[in-house]
Amino acid sequence: MTSIVPPSVKVLVVEDEPGLRQMLEILFRREGYTVVSAPGYRAAVEAITQHPQPFPLVLTDLAMPDGSGLDVVSVAKGRSPATEIILLTAHSSVENAILAMRSGAYDFVAKPFKPTELAALVAKALEKSALISENLRLKARFSAEAEARELLGKSEAMRRVLDVIDRVASTRATVLITGESGTGKERVARAIHQRSERAGAPFLVVNCGALPENLMESELFGHEKGAFTGAQSKRQGLFRDANGGTVLLDEIGELPQTLQVKLLRTLQERSVRPVGASEEVPVDVRVLAATNRDVEADVAAGRFRQDLYYRLNVIRLNLPPLRDRREDVPLLAERFLVRFAREMGKDVAGFTPDALRAIERYAYPGNVRELENVIERAVALAGARVIGTGDLPEAVSGRLGAPEEHLLALGPDGCELDAVLNEAERRLLIAALERTGGVRKAAAKVLGVTFRSLRYRLQKHGLGAEAAGIDAAGEDDDEE
Repeated sequence: MTSIVPPSVKVLVVEDEPGLRQMLEILFRREGYTVVSAPGYRAAVEAITQHPQPFPLVLTDLAMPDGSGLDVVSVAKGRSPATEIILLTAHSSVENAILAMRSGAYDFVAKPFKPTELAALVAKALEKSALISENLRLKARFSAEAEARELLGKSEAMRRVLDVIDRVASTRATVLITGESGTGKERVARAIHQRSERAGAPFLVVNCGALPENLMESELFGHEKGAFTGAQSKRQGLFRDANGGTVLLDEIGELPQTLQVKLLRTLQERSVRPVGASEEVPVDVRVLAATNRDVEADVAAGRFRQDLYYRLNVIRLNLPPLRDRREDVPLLAERFLVRFAREMGKDVAGFTPDALRAIERYAYPGNVRELENVIERAVALAGARVIGTGDLPEAVSGRLGAPEEHLLALGPDGCELDAVLNEAERRLLIAALERTGGVRKAAAKVLGVTFRSLRYRLQKHGLGAEAAGIDAAGEDDDEE
């Protein structure tokens, strides 16, 4: 069987005894691994958190002068669930073994040990780490495909957006995502992350306009204990929480100018300085930014630093409003319908022709987010397997208290009277059905016509029971 462990795997050895640490380094280099060593707990934590990629395996002593190997397990697993840890201890006991397993370690080895047996154990642990990593990669790929489906569009504008996502995902370049509110900027950022090598690491979103300025610095960069009133414990901040992953700075145009300076330094130096700290801490984070503001106008007006703008605007990705890609609306509406029907446990499978026409016709000032909300509402209200116009908001369905002006006005070139009357009749039929909850007997009474006349008119306009999303069960079709 071919090993799935790649060559030159990096192994972290944590051992405070110099002679044993050197022996382990030699042993694992002979096995073909790249070895990084740490003389104690603090050095191990620094290596784990600052290394560009998580270690597939950490071999650590249990008891060290400056910390515990169990805490090393916690830090390593926090960085990457695929990291496997083997604990070494001079005190072999059932209690230590139980502690090791509960902490998330792969195995527990008592000193002294046979080098060949330890090497074999490390090889097995690396196999498991590689399997977990592959599983995470597959999940990330499926998640990225799901994101792509959410962003699905056949318009040329969306094809260009998806092409840029594919091309920039594998890089670490900063991307500035612009577009109106609701166009899907966070979804695009998440798709970039999920298609990158960082997919198994955190993806964190910071809304730069949601937090007060006095809390934003601590939220982003962290703080030391006692750095300010109320700082009762140390906090490492979102940039360090996302180490190895991606941070989306949403509404970047709202970031206060005092923090713009610190953010610029973070991007340039790839490090953060927590509030109250005297030294900077390296971070490995990809930064994406999003805004619905005219950043160039903010730069010209002095509200946004020009140097930070250039640092963020390495790659520009502008999302078109939904009104400029109407051909995508039916595809998105169908995706949202399937998702919400599944989440709500409802048997809703489609739209009536009139409902679909209304959905396609609406301008969506709130863009994709508004369309999503419209479909969620429609699925929640739907009383049949198909969504009708009555399930849509009035602004979308076009239902008005009075006929539209163009139906009543006689233009300079006249009008097609039959077409105008047919449209007015169709609207009144829909309004009567909506008012009566789809009960056709009651609708006929509201309109002052016989039931047979109503049935004929419904058929003429394609508003049968199934098309209108109503249930006619129990109604007497022979009634005059």
